[in-house]
Amino acid sequence: MIYLITGGERSGKSSYAQNLALQLSNSPIYVATARKWDADFQNRIDRHQQERDERWTNIEKEKHLSEIDFSGKVALIDCVTLWLTNFFIDTKNNVSLSLEEAKAEFNKIAQQDTTLIIVTNEIGMGVHAETHIGRKFTELQGWMNQFLASNADEVVLMVSGIPVKIKG
Repeated sequence: MIYLITGGERSGKSSYAQNLALQLSNSPIYVATARKWDADFQNRIDRHQQERDERWTNIEKEKHLSEIDFSGKVALIDCVTLWLTNFFIDTKNNVSLSLEEAKAEFNKIAQQDTTLIIVTNEIGMGVHAETHIGRKFTELQGWMNQFLASNADEVVLMVSGIPVKIKG
């Protein structure tokens, strides 16, 4: 089973996804995809870690999520935007290559016997990106979101903390 939780920044995606994971399992896996870019980002990571108790197994993995054994587990991947950023930076902003690599990783994970809860952002619904690179990343995010949604069994759009089921 694959759940995709999407929405804007601070829309309640992570909280909703964590509650869903705990409804489905007493010992879910939390996969954090963030790179520690600076002290401010480290503070954000620390805050998120404090929100999860001993029931969670925390794994930090920047790109190669298929190296994780998800078999028979409920896993929450948070989040696609930070995960895609790692591909985008490492490919020197190559949208096609980033998309290809991310899709390949997802396909390997989806072959495992697992329940996935994937958190992503609808960054294209906000302000138009000011820079060329920002617009390229918005395209990458949009195409990956479409791919994930087409493969998901259930898609939930978070709006102001309210879950709106849009698929499933």
